Amino acid sequence: MAPTLPRHYTPKNILITGAAGFIASHVANRLVRLYPDYKIVVLDKLDYCSNLKNLLPSLSSSNFKFVKGDITSADLVNYLLMTEGIDTIMHFAAQTHVDNSFGNSFEFTKNNVYGTHVLLEACKVSGQIRRFIHVSTDEVYGETEADAIVGNHEASQLLPTNPYSATKAGAEMLVMAYGRSYDLPFITTRGNNVYGPNQFPEKLIPKFILLAMQGKPLPIHGDGSNVRSYLFCEDVAEAFELVLHKGEVGHVYNIGTHKERRVLDVAKDICKLFKLDAEKSIQFVENRPFNDQRYFLDDKKLKGLGWTERTTWEEGLKKTMDWYMGHPGWWGDVSGALMPHPRMLAMGGIEKITELAQLPEVANGAGEQITEAQANGGPILT
Repeated sequence: MAPTLPRHYTPKNILITGAAGFIASHVANRLVRLYPDYKIVVLDKLDYCSNLKNLLPSLSSSNFKFVKGDITSADLVNYLLMTEGIDTIMHFAAQTHVDNSFGNSFEFTKNNVYGTHVLLEACKVSGQIRRFIHVSTDEVYGETEADAIVGNHEASQLLPTNPYSATKAGAEMLVMAYGRSYDLPFITTRGNNVYGPNQFPEKLIPKFILLAMQGKPLPIHGDGSNVRSYLFCEDVAEAFELVLHKGEVGHVYNIGTHKERRVLDVAKDICKLFKLDAEKSIQFVENRPFNDQRYFLDDKKLKGLGWTERTTWEEGLKKTMDWYMGHPGWWGDVSGALMPHPRMLAMGGIEKITELAQLPEVANGAGEQITEAQANGGPILT
């Protein structure tokens, strides 16, 4: 068990939005496991890229409660803050895949901007929120110059270049405005790319791993020279644990690494893991309408709180590959996500709850928290 970190701020009742998604599920499972004195209420509408199975480690815990619902529902959000006595919000829920934002940008505005606004207004009405942790992205800074040796720091100008990052920047402005207008005690994070077990395979690394497992070509947008920085999910979950307990109100924290990799090199590393011929396995395809060349963050501020990256690239990539090989059907039919230019898939929340109920872990008692939550107005609320 990982050690708990020193606490300056101690929450009681935490609402985590989007917690059946990738990063938030790792954060939720970590907090449920390490802090049994915290009540963790998670809210997720179970969109195509979220999965109740991501929360299996927490389902049987007495300090955990799952609620199916949408952050754009003001009635539901206000009800939860009031009835659960929420004093802390960790806001992860968002549409996040850049490719999708080029073809479905209204959905990004609805979820990322309007959904955040609904949460903020509920916080204002509640008057009991002591921390609002807003999860943003490195993409709000826009493209980093190729020859820059110092990364974007937390006070750098925001220059988003695609519909996704524009909605995330807009949400940040709303959070900051509520902080100044209504004294909402907010903290914002901006993170590099994250990878690891149970990530929906529209993202680069799980997509390449699943394609390699099937012996199919790995599609690279453009020439593969784009540079990204990658952090393993457990390291990022620890970063959020630290920001929750030691982050300063009104501040922004970059969650990043200086270890950069070209997309082409990521593909080659995955080919090595699977013992594939990279020249035959890598396929270059049409680029996005706009594809930032590089994102580079200055991470000194977070390191000043005591955080450090623990997982090497080689170790994290091997752990991720092993997990997907051991859970090939975790996401069901993801053929649409594995396309060179993926399309959003749809699976209803009730379908996902039904699917989860059929798992042995749930049938043997791990589903009690879902049943209890439903009895108290939980998962079926919309």
